[in-house]
Amino acid sequence: MRLAFILGEIGSGLRRNLSMLISVILVTFISLTFVGAAGLLQLQINQMKGFWYDKVQVAVFLCVDTSTAASCASGPVTDEQRSEIEATLKSPAVAQYVSSYHFESQADALEHFREQFANSPIVDSVTADQLPESFRVSLVDPQKYEVINEVFSSLPGVEVVVDQREVLERVFSVMNIASLVAVGIAAVMIVCAILLIATTIRLSAFSRRRETGIMRLVGASKVVIQLPFILEGVIAAVIGAALASLVLWAVARFFIGGWLAEQYPGTAFISDGAVLLIAPGLLLLGALLAGISSLLTLRRYLKV
Repeated sequence: MRLAFILGEIGSGLRRNLSMLISVILVTFISLTFVGAAGLLQLQINQMKGFWYDKVQVAVFLCVDTSTAASCASGPVTDEQRSEIEATLKSPAVAQYVSSYHFESQADALEHFREQFANSPIVDSVTADQLPESFRVSLVDPQKYEVINEVFSSLPGVEVVVDQREVLERVFSVMNIASLVAVGIAAVMIVCAILLIATTIRLSAFSRRRETGIMRLVGASKVVIQLPFILEGVIAAVIGAALASLVLWAVARFFIGGWLAEQYPGTAFISDGAVLLIAPGLLLLGALLAGISSLLTLRRYLKV
């Protein structure tokens, strides 16, 4: 009987405050979507770090006619200088740090440039002689970049030594900033959701003040009186969290795992299974926010 009564009160409260209930669901849905998006973005960053850091290379760019570096003052790299650079790569002092390497000619560099910038208007204006030759070096330990830099940056014919991790770190920094922005927006929306839940529970308690008074007179416990109001907020928040989880799953399944994976097949993307790691947290967060907000509101406005 007590369970049936509580369920009846919950249904009555939801019907009376349907518009506010929908508002709570929508605000919770939006706020938790941003929270989940920030979580997915962090998972994607970690996935890409693990994928790319194993493939990162050090590029030893050689001098060309258009080089402006001081080390290229004598002109483009000569065959003797190129041979000396390769011999240094094979020397015992350096070979212990090198996992593998390959030489990229100007023609190879142009081909890769055209692949990377296929949709750019400048792609047809770049010629092979404008792009430098390079040795692409994979290290046993990517942290040992400075060893390679010190050895090769001073060799004749070398324009610059570039650690590709620096480029990746800049990309990951931008993604981290985007994640923080999503968290900031989510925090603002969560505050809005808490205030809206509190207002909804307050209005619900006010509209049922006569029933509440009767329940007090017949000796109903505090839990029985307050529980329907709390569960109303929790149900609305959980529905919003479930919708947020569903949208995140659709994004991971069809946008990330579908379109992005097809456009960039050489990149490691998270799967839709990653949402399963985040969804329980979103549901729990929504329930806790609604439950705590409702409880604090009832303590202030509903005297039992």
